[in-house]
Amino acid sequence: MPVSADGLLLLNKEICNDGLTHDGEERAMTDVANYSYRGAGAMVQLQQQHLRSFFDVWQRARELGVAMPTTEDPDCASLEALLSHVLAAARGYMMWMCKVLRLGNPEIEKAPTAGEVEGKAGEYLEHLISRWDGPLVGVEEEAFFSPAHSAPWGVETSVDAMLEHAVMHAIRHQFQLESLLKQAENCR
Repeated sequence: MPVSADGLLLLNKEICNDGLTHDGEERAMTDVANYSYRGAGAMVQLQQQHLRSFFDVWQRARELGVAMPTTEDPDCASLEALLSHVLAAARGYMMWMCKVLRLGNPEIEKAPTAGEVEGKAGEYLEHLISRWDGPLVGVEEEAFFSPAHSAPWGVETSVDAMLEHAVMHAIRHQFQLESLLKQAENCR
């Protein structure tokens, strides 16, 4: 597989996005072999893949005019709010992991707000994905499991569990949008 100058694997969009049809543009993906703990590298690669896949589904929902159901949750009040939430959460997960592992600031810019996300999402997503690759490369496996740390929502968790949570967060919201897309198609 082709590799970029910074060691990222270059994969075709079709491969990166779970069979969705795309134009074949190449995208950078993490090379798991660079990681001391390959489990972390795999989770980083999955995060990259599923953030892109979520964004593709989000774009399809926007193009079809899908509306979010009425809710008191501001993160799900609109398609734009949901996209901003997913991007901000992905930033937050890596910021938290770097903090508890004492790795320093990964220099991930703040996510665009719901009011500005539509015009900035694609560029921000690539920035976010590029900043996710790297901070955890040299961290040994033991540090991912012990000790447990207090997550921002107050539960004790390992860094490995936070990695899994981060990946599932994008998947869960993609599922939410896919369900709304199916409902919209059934109403036509």
